[in-house]
Amino acid sequence: MNPSPESIQNQDYQIPVELRQQVTITTLDRIYNWGRRNSMWPMMFGLACCAIEMICTAASRYDFSRFGMEVMRASPRQADVMIVSGTVTKKMVPQIVRLYNQMGEPKYVIAMGACASGGGPFKEGYNVVSGIDKFVPVDVYIPGCPPTPQALLNGLITLQKKVDHETIKSARWYRSDPVPEIPVPILGPDLIDVRRIEAIRQTIQTLADEAGNRPQEGEA
Repeated sequence: MNPSPESIQNQDYQIPVELRQQVTITTLDRIYNWGRRNSMWPMMFGLACCAIEMICTAASRYDFSRFGMEVMRASPRQADVMIVSGTVTKKMVPQIVRLYNQMGEPKYVIAMGACASGGGPFKEGYNVVSGIDKFVPVDVYIPGCPPTPQALLNGLITLQKKVDHETIKSARWYRSDPVPEIPVPILGPDLIDVRRIEAIRQTIQTLADEAGNRPQEGEA
């Protein structure tokens, strides 16, 4: 894909017409973001019915390879876009967080469909989480149940626009302090956030102390 003047040209500098095919004046941020936005590699996995729409988007009728996204990688270490496509069960969350941590920076997450965004029709279900954003940061939400291939294409284009406005100076993957990994939740009777274990212990201890101080039945 050849860089177009509209995508990387710095409009503050005017180039003579006869040189516009040979010379481009740009900034490091602009050309860096142009290269990334046109070579985003989604991770190849799906969770439920939204995954069928994602497959359809990659097929010949809609063909998201037009946007440089045709390389769907089976390894998280070679992918930079996670499309959470479908119902997120509590049993699946630890695996999603583990895959997210294994992806290299810069990396982005798309919540595709009502289930991934907020639980969808299973929001009150005992085995479904109310949105993947409770566990990994989400960059783009795509509504629908399931969303159409056109909606997924719009979400991918929205992500490209977000990349266009990023700067190397403020990017989290270039900070001097490393970005910490997200702790993988523990699946027990329910999901346990490792970061809240101490608070959970204190709450349990408080409830136990209060129960011990209550008068038992038959006591005056």
